[in-house]
Amino acid sequence: MIRHSDHFHGSDLETIEQVYGIRKEDIVSFAANVNPLGISPKLKTTLAKRIDSIMSYPDRDYTSLRKHIAEYVHADPANIIVGNGSTELISLFIQIKHPKKALIVGPTYSEYEREVSLGGGSTLYYRLEEEKDFILDIAGLEKELTKEVDLLVICNPNNPTSTAITRADMRKILDLCKQKGIFVMVDETYVEFAEEEKKITSVPLTEYYNNIIILRGISKFFAAPGLRLGYAICGNEDLLKEINQRKNPWTINSLAAAAGEIMFTDEAYIKDTRALIAAERSRICSILSACRNVKIYPPTANFILVKIEKEGVTSMDLFEAAIRKGLMIRDCSTFPFLDNKYIRFCFMTPQQNTALLEVLLAILE
Repeated sequence: MIRHSDHFHGSDLETIEQVYGIRKEDIVSFAANVNPLGISPKLKTTLAKRIDSIMSYPDRDYTSLRKHIAEYVHADPANIIVGNGSTELISLFIQIKHPKKALIVGPTYSEYEREVSLGGGSTLYYRLEEEKDFILDIAGLEKELTKEVDLLVICNPNNPTSTAITRADMRKILDLCKQKGIFVMVDETYVEFAEEEKKITSVPLTEYYNNIIILRGISKFFAAPGLRLGYAICGNEDLLKEINQRKNPWTINSLAAAAGEIMFTDEAYIKDTRALIAAERSRICSILSACRNVKIYPPTANFILVKIEKEGVTSMDLFEAAIRKGLMIRDCSTFPFLDNKYIRFCFMTPQQNTALLEVLLAILE
């Protein structure tokens, strides 16, 4: 039985429809962290012309798609592997590495813990401290990198805190892990939204370190979660070979492969997305900073974590107020180390963002 007190994921629109009696088509999801521009016009028109591609099997090696991805991320095509969403690649990686004990930097996405557990391993968390604005303390992390740990998992930028680790700091982490035989899995799902992406992405490090794999996808930045297209960048030839051997053939359909080639070369859409997110991120931070009843943590990605500091107001109160206006935010009380004083929402269009801020500030001010 679904109750109003249940917690909802950003994709749970059907459930929201049942509970609140709001058609899912009328809900603006600030919880899914998806690009507000939606699918690009270029993709819509071009992909329609390639419908005949489904009449034949895709290239088993996805040579052209991998080449386009490599050009987009500035990597060697030989270091690119594609999958049916990044979740397939996470699952395959965990199956192959079979970590006995994984250290996860959190609070973060729950799927990492789930996959490690399914593989028979155990997990523990390195806690990002609220007092330090959820910024990673490398010296503190080093103390937790014991001999028992064989996998370190980092979401960068992190969900839900929207904080990020620079490439310079990631290099330090990789050096520490290499000394201790620890592999590092980095999820860069949100890095393309960052204004200083070049300082954050660890892709260049895959040329020099064989103990790192980077996961990305097209669900968030390119607003196409239904296509299920993910990819990984890794310089460890043995690992890539093993993933390819274990991976089922043709897990990406012909249209998804074609869509990927179009997306990664759609420079106008990429530029427009970054400009919109940067402008709204700055505007929203400015507005919320002026509210004495909330605390914000400087966001790097396309979403922001907000702490409620008003007595008697909870994350569910704000969720309820917003959803009744057809606006869905994320109640963060289910994340490790967070409670019912935290919400997260992504940056949508200026008009939609203004509508949400009006609802939230009416309660918080």
